Amino acid sequence: MGGGVDLVVSYRSSKSFGERYEYVAISELLKKGYDVYKTLVDDQGIDCIIRKAMCGKYVYVDLQIKARSKNCVPYDAGRFAGMDIKDPGDNYLFLFYSEWLDETWIIPSLDLIKLSSRNKGGKNIGKYHIMLSGISRKGPIKNAKYRLYEGDNGFLSLENTIKKLSSCINEEEGHTEVEES
Repeated sequence: MGGGVDLVVSYRSSKSFGERYEYVAISELLKKGYDVYKTLVDDQGIDCIIRKAMCGKYVYVDLQIKARSKNCVPYDAGRFAGMDIKDPGDNYLFLFYSEWLDETWIIPSLDLIKLSSRNKGGKNIGKYHIMLSGISRKGPIKNAKYRLYEGDNGFLSLENTIKKLSSCINEEEGHTEVEES
């Protein structure tokens, strides 16, 4: 029985890491001034809905949160696989977190489709995967290719998405009207 307890704790911690990290991400979004609504069931690839007032109206964004714990081989520290991107669009974003790298990336679904690869075979045929990290002799490292979506840049991407959806960005002239409610 001694080994069974460790096995249960190990399985429980790795299995629930993603769900526990969702609350960490939601907390960070709340700190940054977003309203966050958690879905009761994740059967549409949406973990939460973000709402923010911008230019006199509310804007809603669907967010899928994916997290990778340290309980993986170093090569997989930034690997996110088997993603089913059901309805890509301007208002659908992915938030990725690697515990090993202690880094967050926020990537719009339309960009994610362009940046990721699609599985051509196996049990995840047709699903997407992305490698946000690489490996060095010292261990996992961030993939510079995704710097635009990393950390504060990712949150800026989220903010710009909301501005665009609220029509606060005049796309023809390429400037942003800053009038938050």
